Amino acid sequence: MSASALSPEVVSSIQRILTVEEPKESIEVLSDFTPIDTLNSLFPDEESLSQLEEVQKNLVEEQEKIQAEINALRKELQKDQDPGRMQLIQELISELLSQMNRIREKATESEAIVQNITREIQVLDLAKKNLTTSVTALKRLQLLANALSQLEVLVEAKSYAEISQSLAAVKEISSFFRSYMSIPQIMVLFQRIQGLQGQIRSHLDHDFDIFFLQDPNKPISRDIIRDACLTVNTMGSDVRNHFVDRYCSMELKEYRRIFRSTDEAGQLDNIARRFAWFRRQLAHHEEDSSDVFPEDWEVGQQLCARFSEITRDDLKAALTKAAPSLTVALLLESLQTTLDFESAISTKYRLPFVDIVRKSCTASGGQPDKISSVFDAHMGIFIDAQDKALVDMLSSSRGAKSRPSLEESLSDAENPVTVLPSSTELFYFYGQNLEQCTKLSNGKPLFDLYNLHKKWLKIFAEDVLVASMKSKPKTERERRSMDGRSAEIRNACIALNTADYCQSTSLELEEKIKERIQEEYREKITFQAERDLFLSVISTAITVLLRELENASEYALLAMQRLQWGNQDQVSGQSQYATDLVQAVDSAVGLIRDHIQQKKYLRNFYDKASSLLITRFTNSLVKSRPLKETGAEQLLIDLQVLKASLLRFPQSLEGSSLNTSYVRTVTKSTTQLETLLKVVNSPDDPPQGFISNYTLLIGDSSFSNFQKVLDLKGAPRQQQNKLLDTFLTMTSTMTDLEPTSFLSSLDMDPPATAASSVLSPNSSVASLPNLVSGVGGGGVFSGIVTPPLGTGNLFDSSSPRSGSGTGEGKVLSDLRRLVNFAVRREKEKEKEVPKSGSGS
Repeated sequence: MSASALSPEVVSSIQRILTVEEPKESIEVLSDFTPIDTLNSLFPDEESLSQLEEVQKNLVEEQEKIQAEINALRKELQKDQDPGRMQLIQELISELLSQMNRIREKATESEAIVQNITREIQVLDLAKKNLTTSVTALKRLQLLANALSQLEVLVEAKSYAEISQSLAAVKEISSFFRSYMSIPQIMVLFQRIQGLQGQIRSHLDHDFDIFFLQDPNKPISRDIIRDACLTVNTMGSDVRNHFVDRYCSMELKEYRRIFRSTDEAGQLDNIARRFAWFRRQLAHHEEDSSDVFPEDWEVGQQLCARFSEITRDDLKAALTKAAPSLTVALLLESLQTTLDFESAISTKYRLPFVDIVRKSCTASGGQPDKISSVFDAHMGIFIDAQDKALVDMLSSSRGAKSRPSLEESLSDAENPVTVLPSSTELFYFYGQNLEQCTKLSNGKPLFDLYNLHKKWLKIFAEDVLVASMKSKPKTERERRSMDGRSAEIRNACIALNTADYCQSTSLELEEKIKERIQEEYREKITFQAERDLFLSVISTAITVLLRELENASEYALLAMQRLQWGNQDQVSGQSQYATDLVQAVDSAVGLIRDHIQQKKYLRNFYDKASSLLITRFTNSLVKSRPLKETGAEQLLIDLQVLKASLLRFPQSLEGSSLNTSYVRTVTKSTTQLETLLKVVNSPDDPPQGFISNYTLLIGDSSFSNFQKVLDLKGAPRQQQNKLLDTFLTMTSTMTDLEPTSFLSSLDMDPPATAASSVLSPNSSVASLPNLVSGVGGGGVFSGIVTPPLGTGNLFDSSSPRSGSGTGEGKVLSDLRRLVNFAVRREKEKEKEVPKSGSGS
């Protein structure tokens, strides 16, 4: 037999066995071989060369071993490629294929024999199956015919108890013949069944009408109606819903007549009469009719559902009609009465009222709503009433009245306040109307109330808190008055505490609303924008406190500027202005510390206050030039006094890490100023020593920075020229010096006051959000600073002041100063030449 008679799978397997895969030589491995790397691995260092003979011997042995392996493989290959052996294998395979073909032929013959034997058995099995089906169908057909005859007799006698059982049997048996509807005799039987069901339904309609109408001339037994209900159950849910719907319509027929929306009884103010009437009707049903109907019909709940449908439509029309003159009192009273009724029905049947409403047989499309849902569209009246109440509540604290209201709160010494009473009253009112609205509705009205809360939180932040920090312009004496500053500080602290209370309480309010509102509105509830606004108010309050601290230090710093530092001939203890400065600062900071509740804001204030005071001290120092050596030494002592005062700020704060960070910041700022004063204090003769001291302490080669030091020192112009020449000569060979240093940001013409860049509370409210910046290492509000405060001090290399821009700008500035210096020197030399000529 040829190999083509075999299946493709067998042929493929045989070919895979006979295929001899030739070994592939690893050309890639040989191509990657590099003799130098191999030699380096054999002889990594010079000492390994002493083992040359041993390595050579090992290589020879390895070569012989490989050669022996090659010879053995060649012999095995020659043996495998013997033609006689290959021919023997092919003959064995051919024999194997022949045997497999013979087995397949015998299997086919066996299958044909078995089929011939079982063919007659299969025919007999099919005949038995058909016979069994026919006998079963004939028996059931006989049962169906008998049951139909019995049912016809029972229908004529109106024996509902037996009818329900017989009809159930007929329906069960007839279900077997639904696949035989094409047979005329079966179709006739189904027509008889439908006719009997129509006749039964006619009898049921007649008997139920007599029972429902309670006709005394045609009384009907309650037992008959109970049996009739069993028959209705057998006929199906559609028939049952039809009779329940008819019963509910007849029970509520009088209700529709009495409480029509066009009559007085159907108006909104008579809503309690509606529910009272239905309670009586429901009680009448439970006493007289409930025992007639089966419990699983839940006729009482169906009656409630139909009543809810009718009442909901009537109230919707009544609310629309009364909308122009609808009052909050009437609306809330009607809604509360409706909610009480729904709650009573829900408690009675131990089901949510909305589940009871779903049982209405006539509900068309969608999910039926509760009766109270019709009030949602008119709850805007309630929201408007809350809005008016808030207007009245905050009228005495808004706008121009905000500051007098704040001062009045602070004037009560017996009951000191830490937050504005109006803020606690606001959130208490929020809590009350939230509870009230939740009881009435947790849908759209509650969402509208949330929007009202958002509106008034923003108004409270802008028209109450920010407005309370606006102050009228003050005279010089009022600004220096401690009483005036104390009032401003207390006002700002109360505003800060109130803003913190509002932003934390608004988060709790948001969580409560989310817990109670419907799911579809939950994701829209957020007071984040309002909380950010309160954070902006906090930043404004801190700015006001910094302004008052600056005003407190202004008098002492002006006294510092009026001193003739260049004429100082000796160094004494701390100066009087330093004593006055520390006293004013300690007094203001102590008052702030006593009135701020949250310590995190104190830490932020301390950071900005220390930065402000060091900046103001540096500005005054620059304006006090020339300083001379003695003046610089005295200023070093005064700076230590100020530094000690600044380091006492955070003693009330808990946490050593916070104090350590603050101390590190203050020390870094004052150390730079101390370095500058030490350079100014050093003698300029000899020039080389002075310049070496500068490069050692300052560490830059900036011509402009060295010029600043000479200006502060007050060196004469001629002496400055010599020092600048020497500086250029010496620094030209010092390649390790930086081109800039902290002196690059020193402003030699500082503004009159740092408060010029501090945002005044009198500015526009719209700019409030701009005060809030990202969270930094200094605390929650580390970014709440003004431009001169945010730099830490005048020597901060990141300061945006003039002279501290890009590296290119600094180089150009130095070059410009160098050119000006060269031009000035040339002019001075030209003036000296005529003088020397006239002298000769």
